[in-house]
Amino acid sequence: MASVSIAGNEYLLRTLFDTVPDAMVVIDRSGNIVLANPQAHSLFGYVPDGLPGLTIEVLLPEGVRTAHARHREHYMSHPRVRPMGAGYELTGLRRSGETFPVEVALSPIGQELFAASIRDISETQRVRQALQHARYHSYLAQLGRLLLESNRDESARTAVPALIAEALGVEAVAVAIGLPDGEALPIRASHGMPPRLADALPEAFASDRLAERLADFRSTGIWTLSRSPAHDLPALRSTLHAHGFADMAIVPLLDRFKPTGALLALSTEPDNCDNDKSNFLRLSAHLLASAIQRSRSDQQLAHAHRLDALGQLSGGIAHDFNNMLTIISGNLQMLDAEQVGGQGAHPLIESALRAVDHGAALTRKLLGFSRQRALSPRALRPQRVLAELGEMLAHTLGERVRLSMECAADVPAVLADASELETALVNLALNARDAMPDGGSLRITARARPTPPEGPEGLTSGSYVAFTVADTGTGMPRDVLKRAMDPFFTTKTAGKGTGLGLSMVYGFVRQSGGGVRIESMPGQGTQVELLLPTSPMPPQEEDEPNAAQEARVRRDPPRVLVVEDEPDVRRVAMGLLHALGYEPIEAVSASQALARLHEDPTIRLMFSDVVLGHGHTGFELVREARMMRPGLAVLLTSGYEQASAGTEAAHRDGIQLLRKPYRQSQLAEALAKALEVTAR
Repeated sequence: MASVSIAGNEYLLRTLFDTVPDAMVVIDRSGNIVLANPQAHSLFGYVPDGLPGLTIEVLLPEGVRTAHARHREHYMSHPRVRPMGAGYELTGLRRSGETFPVEVALSPIGQELFAASIRDISETQRVRQALQHARYHSYLAQLGRLLLESNRDESARTAVPALIAEALGVEAVAVAIGLPDGEALPIRASHGMPPRLADALPEAFASDRLAERLADFRSTGIWTLSRSPAHDLPALRSTLHAHGFADMAIVPLLDRFKPTGALLALSTEPDNCDNDKSNFLRLSAHLLASAIQRSRSDQQLAHAHRLDALGQLSGGIAHDFNNMLTIISGNLQMLDAEQVGGQGAHPLIESALRAVDHGAALTRKLLGFSRQRALSPRALRPQRVLAELGEMLAHTLGERVRLSMECAADVPAVLADASELETALVNLALNARDAMPDGGSLRITARARPTPPEGPEGLTSGSYVAFTVADTGTGMPRDVLKRAMDPFFTTKTAGKGTGLGLSMVYGFVRQSGGGVRIESMPGQGTQVELLLPTSPMPPQEEDEPNAAQEARVRRDPPRVLVVEDEPDVRRVAMGLLHALGYEPIEAVSASQALARLHEDPTIRLMFSDVVLGHGHTGFELVREARMMRPGLAVLLTSGYEQASAGTEAAHRDGIQLLRKPYRQSQLAEALAKALEVTAR
């Protein structure tokens, strides 16, 4: 009866062994499989009874077999029950070569045998990964919403690092944002980071040249301390270990494809950044970098709007101011011509006229900054520009400034307004002189240069000429350098500068289709580079004054229609024209001017302001007048001519524009040229 009972128990145990849902194998102390149920054969892809006699390691990938054998021997020396779900997960290997995740439970059978229950957890792992991905996606959604709702990038200083640390389950997260040129990487925001570590990290970054290494990390997307060579970034490793951290993950923050900072995740445990965490960090870095770029773009846009408003204001002021200067200048010239007060008054009048010229130069700077003054670009030889400039500066800069000029013979012609280019270079040279109170060297060069790959923003590809003004002066700190081209910003004492010099240079160069770049460091001087487009046409020599033509004008003065809505300006223009021998006829509006032309066919030239009353412009008046009188000579004048389609069309039609305030000689030359154009 007992033997029947024993046989029944063996049959029951074998039945249970064969019918349990999990794969079951029994191995001996040598690691050989002595028994396997059908589920084990099916799971690993073996034919029935194909597993007994094989070592258990054949069911594992080759790369982990040696390590598993050591773990197995240790377990057999200290056997114990290890239930399923106790964290003992492996990768199984099917006979076909396919790998899959498994979970294993172990239990000893007597002293010589050991049972392993094996479960395929592929589906469980997929569910677990899906839940983890959903969790990370939820955090990314929160991060995106937080950055979108943030005011500029202030949230990066508080909530963002805390949110990322919570998602990753790490002790600390920091954001290091450097300067655009990558010279420094200070900690801008952090969560969970000890203050002493935050203070020490920038020095470690500088020692290991981390700002330069970020470009290398960009190729892999992420760098981790525990997975990199032991000799890599030694200062950073030492600093982290000294503060109790075992690992750090670094993801570059890209600003227009160039690393400008990093997102840092710090952990007290090594190798605490799996693939899911790495992907989350990369996506978080992309969101953060986009938010930082948006913040900077918003600031630049707001700054541009302020400059635009200031430009419009300065342009309006320039218009009114130039009209007043025209009245003052015209009356002074007529007083001088009539010799009121005798010859002794002439020096006083000349002094006043020079003051008018200084005022006109100031308004030109205002209009140049606001980009609302029409330029007259033409092909210029850089060699000639620098030669003439050198002669002028040699007498201006003083003996303590050593001036050198350099321009190769093969530097191509540049397309620019001659007077404005000269004014810009003179402004830069004078600024350089003021930055060298004890003397120094000033070097002005011109060289051909194609568009740099990372040149000033908005610069189109093509051929350019670079005018460089470099000094050995005091240089500028970074906060001053950032505002150097802002209008009315100056570091000079009261009465020593208007703060319009560099802003005028910037406005002229940008309006000419070029770019400006400034490099400066305290104690190391300043270098300003003006990039101007080359000219598609060769330079032409300036025409010599036509003396015969001037004489002809004097002998046969034509009737000139003066169109000006400002009474005092109109009176001055008529007085100067009369003094030149012309016969002026006045019109206070565009409609009255057209009526005068209709009534008087002897009018040969119309001299009109650009800005007329009641919304009319001189450009519109010219079009209507020439429809009535196709051969009519035209000369326009303004103290505020906006760059518009009308200005460009007028230049194409050969219509000159005389800037206010003007001297009598300038008016005479402009009138002669206007009559010459229509006579051809």
